[in-house]
Amino acid sequence: MRVIFLGTGTSRGIPTVGCDCKVCTSPNPKNKRLRSSILIESEANVVIDTSVDFRTQMLQHNVKGVDAVLYTHAHVDHILGLDDICPFNTWSRKTTRLYASPATLKELKITFRHLFKGEVQAGVPCVELIPIEGNVRIADLEFEPVEVLHGDLPVLGFRVGRFAYVTDVSFIPEKSLGQLEGLDYLVLDGLRYQSHPKHFSLSEAAEMAQKLGAKQTFLIHMNHDVDHDEGNAFLPESVRLAYDGQILEMD
Repeated sequence: MRVIFLGTGTSRGIPTVGCDCKVCTSPNPKNKRLRSSILIESEANVVIDTSVDFRTQMLQHNVKGVDAVLYTHAHVDHILGLDDICPFNTWSRKTTRLYASPATLKELKITFRHLFKGEVQAGVPCVELIPIEGNVRIADLEFEPVEVLHGDLPVLGFRVGRFAYVTDVSFIPEKSLGQLEGLDYLVLDGLRYQSHPKHFSLSEAAEMAQKLGAKQTFLIHMNHDVDHDEGNAFLPESVRLAYDGQILEMD
């Protein structure tokens, strides 16, 4: 199984429009952050969240097909790339399965109502909505949903084998903590240095990583307060900032 970090930035991306701060103008490519999403490659290609930058991300990594999408929640930076599934369906003539909580599926139907009129049109993605009601099996991969909170909004993280992805989180319930034990790799939300009501700060994320005990934790969803090198110097060795294009290989 291979994991590609398609994007590691917060909802505004880095550089942020109109900003001349040192991170937004940094020449370090690891400070260039598209909106957060990953691609998991195995017997199937599975994307977690179709970010606003989905088209760019697919082109950057020469992705030729997506078999399924898992959605964490329905905030726009995590869903608005859905229309760009269309070319994959055009070439493959296959349905793309979209897995999400019932609440997120409801929001997808509203936001992308043109996709769900019950008719097939040229250029419209052929998608199937599937509610997540337990573990999700996609080819050789089994995803376990992990319930967390983003402020007061329920969000789904996902565990597959000894890897887990948890974005947009400010609180992890006790039951979900147990689901995140025994990991080789944990990907975790870490927005900025200061506290935030809906996201872990870098310190909170590092504390949670230590509590969960993953061999290596990577932080995502960083804003432009966080320089890549300075952030890594601030964090313990077992917690690193992820960067766009980073690849993890695992059995």
